[in-house]
Amino acid sequence: MLLNNKAERDEKIIDFTLANSKNLLLIFTRNPELGKGKRRLAATIGDQAAFNIYKFLLDHTVTITKNLYAEKQVYYSEEIWEDDIWDNKKFAKKLQTGDDLGERMANAFQEGFQKEYQKIIIIGSDMLDLSQEDLEAAFKALEKNDFVIGPAEDGGYYLLGMKKFMPELFKNKSWGTETVLKDTLADLENETTALLETKNDVDYYEDIKDIDAFAPFLKHMTL
Repeated sequence: MLLNNKAERDEKIIDFTLANSKNLLLIFTRNPELGKGKRRLAATIGDQAAFNIYKFLLDHTVTITKNLYAEKQVYYSEEIWEDDIWDNKKFAKKLQTGDDLGERMANAFQEGFQKEYQKIIIIGSDMLDLSQEDLEAAFKALEKNDFVIGPAEDGGYYLLGMKKFMPELFKNKSWGTETVLKDTLADLENETTALLETKNDVDYYEDIKDIDAFAPFLKHMTL
């Protein structure tokens, strides 16, 4: 009984500290549905394999974020799912709003700053190359910088963080193309910005074909 009480007490303390955390992690996710999402990957490996890989990546994102010292908000693309892999006790759930990715991200950041969070970071939900330590390093980078960015190998970024809202970052970008990072860094030219390690995100078969973790999903490709 004592152990249970202690565990319960510890959990309450953790909940309390998180509630008072000024760090906010925004997780943008697409509702996982067969035949939707990961279209460029599905074009090569098929809908079912792409769907299974996306669910695998979602599980990974839950694992690396659930114990992070920050408030966590999952922003769904289509509709909020109450009973899914995102534990309602650890993740607040919201719906993305806006006409394009830039507008949707801007709205999420703006809402966070209006709620008086001091450091806000956004990630997607499909990066196998990302760890909890990477996210902690990103929040730490915001102690001495106003912005932090995680460059992706394809010319985009896998992480963006800031201590002050900057609307320009979300405007006049060709989202999903190789110019996004370059154009974003141009906006940040006169700001203090930390650059994280460049990482590979998962869009095409070539991104995953040589990575062991994906081998179980690609057995049909070698037949």
